[in-house]
Amino acid sequence: MADKSKMNRHDSRKTVFSLLFSKEFFPELDGREFLQSNSEYTDVPFDVYIVTTFLGTLNNQQAIDAELESSSVKWKVSRMARVTRAILRLAVFELLYAENPIPPKAVINEAVELAKEFDDDAAPAFINGILNKVARDHGKLGDTEKTEETV
Repeated sequence: MADKSKMNRHDSRKTVFSLLFSKEFFPELDGREFLQSNSEYTDVPFDVYIVTTFLGTLNNQQAIDAELESSSVKWKVSRMARVTRAILRLAVFELLYAENPIPPKAVINEAVELAKEFDDDAAPAFINGILNKVARDHGKLGDTEKTEETV
């Protein structure tokens, strides 16, 4: 993988997604322990964005999951695929909790791109719909403003 000086935000986001996905298999480890154990097996240095976004997502996971459940019709977070959950949790963290605001359209489009790369064919539209609802419900997008992929 790219070294830290060449890692762009998209690559950093993919790293956070990968960490969030993998963390589901190790619920007994706290976030910092998990990062430490993973840093030993990667050539990608964990920069400030990766660490703060990963830990922030974990620290806000209950609130994020509640937001996802209220925004998804007939879907409980526990029934969602792990890949889908990881992408949604990351995106909701960036939409609602990130210290440095990221434009909502960029967050949603990045989540859709991650879904296209790592999830099944139905996931991009599902993720896009949920994230658009979250963003609108929190005043991040106007009522008529939508991302390109909105179903």
